[in-house]
Amino acid sequence: MNDNLMIETRGLAKTFTLHQQNGARLPVLDGIDLAVARGECVALTGPSGTGKSTLLRCLYGNYLASAGEVRVRGADGWVVLGRAAPRDVLLLRRDTLGYVSQFLRVIPRVPTLDIVAAPLRERGVAEDEARERAALLLRALSLPERLWRLPPATFSGGEQQRVNIARGLVAEHPVLLLDEPTASLDAANAERVAQLIDVARGRGAAIAGIFHDVAIRDRVATRCFSLTLTPEVAT
Repeated sequence: MNDNLMIETRGLAKTFTLHQQNGARLPVLDGIDLAVARGECVALTGPSGTGKSTLLRCLYGNYLASAGEVRVRGADGWVVLGRAAPRDVLLLRRDTLGYVSQFLRVIPRVPTLDIVAAPLRERGVAEDEARERAALLLRALSLPERLWRLPPATFSGGEQQRVNIARGLVAEHPVLLLDEPTASLDAANAERVAQLIDVARGRGAAIAGIFHDVAIRDRVATRCFSLTLTPEVAT
């Protein structure tokens, strides 16, 4: 067993049942064997429809596997998503498994600095330290300080995405899942995100992500994992 391994799938399959289409079944993933170790950034590649986002959601436990399993190495050993108790999954997400989606979903009217600091406070970090660490990331991402006390609902798409990235990276999770982290960003800000991904890898994070920007993918990925289309919808 590789002691550096942090997340893996074994024979992972995911099929969706389309209840509004007479129970048609849509196979998206089939027989996926993926392993990501500390210090790696694995880019999920393949044409549209091959299940890249579905795979990320399976790795995070938002989708349960139809077959096979997803395993994540937590502080106390391996956790098999789909078999673990809900409380154990919540703890895994708090302490081990970070996720940056394409969209910022937050409670309205909460200031940006508090949104970014929240994952640290949930882990017991003192308020002042959590806010200081959040501020460091927001500065690294060049989000103007005048915005920190404002809720991000009225921010531009690029500003919201930088808040999203800061929130996802601030807790320094050992495993990071990134779903197009540079979407909506200009070249300069995309490079800032790439530098933060480099820092996360340097501290030993195991990273899997989707990067539709080929230049950014080539910039941050240590290797690619290619997905292919599954057979057509079956009934």
